[in-house]
Amino acid sequence: MLKPSLRGEKMPASPIRKLVPFAEAAEKKGTKVLYLNIGQPDIETPPSIVNAVKEANIPILAYSHSAGNISYRKKLTGYYKHLGIDLTSEQIIVTAGGSEAIVFAMMSCMYLEDEIIIPEPFYANYNGFAVMAGVKIVTVTANIENGFALPPIDAIEKSITPKTKAILICNPNNPTGYLYSDREMKQLEEICLKHQLFFISDEAYREFTYEGIAASALHLKKIEEQVVVIDTISKRYSACGARIGAFITKNRELYAAAMKFAQARLSPPGLAQILGEAAIDLPENYFDAPKAAYQSRRDLLVKRLNAMPGVFCPNPGGAFYVVAKLPIDDGDRFCQWMLESFSHNGKTVMMAPASGFYNTPGLGKNQVRMAYVINNENIDAAMDCLEEALKVYPGKVD
Repeated sequence: MLKPSLRGEKMPASPIRKLVPFAEAAEKKGTKVLYLNIGQPDIETPPSIVNAVKEANIPILAYSHSAGNISYRKKLTGYYKHLGIDLTSEQIIVTAGGSEAIVFAMMSCMYLEDEIIIPEPFYANYNGFAVMAGVKIVTVTANIENGFALPPIDAIEKSITPKTKAILICNPNNPTGYLYSDREMKQLEEICLKHQLFFISDEAYREFTYEGIAASALHLKKIEEQVVVIDTISKRYSACGARIGAFITKNRELYAAAMKFAQARLSPPGLAQILGEAAIDLPENYFDAPKAAYQSRRDLLVKRLNAMPGVFCPNPGGAFYVVAKLPIDDGDRFCQWMLESFSHNGKTVMMAPASGFYNTPGLGKNQVRMAYVINNENIDAAMDCLEEALKVYPGKVD
């Protein structure tokens, strides 16, 4: 009997989506599931950007340039100019979501079996992208006790080998919400300069910070030829289904390498580029309302979690996620139990077990990730449910 490839067998299941069948079964039983497992915002996609697609005059929906429509790339340079970053349209490749940009970055910066250093916990799909690119992830561990700050620089330096080609961070971070400081970004700049490493910065949540701002890797002048920034409109404009992102670098050779991958897949989504281009025309105050909503939700969620006996949740500086430590034996088992065996007032909660965001075996076993992408009323209901569940869970740890 034929078997799938070794690459297919090594491809990890998503810890964010693997419990979906249990949530569907709970809903079939009549239980309302409150979804905190995935970063799908309930903020309305701006009607004007959807209307731009509806109203477009498209006699033929043709391929775009492999780097994306020049009109969109030029508008993106204006968006970055507003952030104090000078780019040209020839330094941007429009991609099918941030996901494709990450794959392009890994395949362009590294060869088979090269290594990339990532602080853990990290966005779980980096594992899958690394398998696709044939590269090895090496982790340095951030700790929940200090809010998941950047691990010590000496720990990062000790992880560097002759096969190390890059460091990857997400800022603000998914899954922890940690916001890297200017000092930490400078530390990473120095280590990348010293060891001649690419610095890949996933900046999908740039707009959503609550204390301070997200420092872009594109501001690091000493290593500007070593920087790759990953961007996406998915979270910024609550347009996850558009699948439009960007691969950005000032390194001409690296850009040329990435363009070969872009050409191989022909072009990014055409209709979604129209939507993305229209999004840049939104008024400057557009982000005020969603940012205020996320901050209110964050404050409520963190307050409720830390009021529960045995629970600890650091206060994240950005994005819309928290990782919380619970008094439980196993997060995977607990999250499944919540969906299969528990409800409170006809409701239950779907969370993502945090073990799937760590590479080191055994870490994150008593942690879960929650996305505060539902309104305050539903967050309160979810926390009522979680609080009652922790009282009766068979695997509770005192």
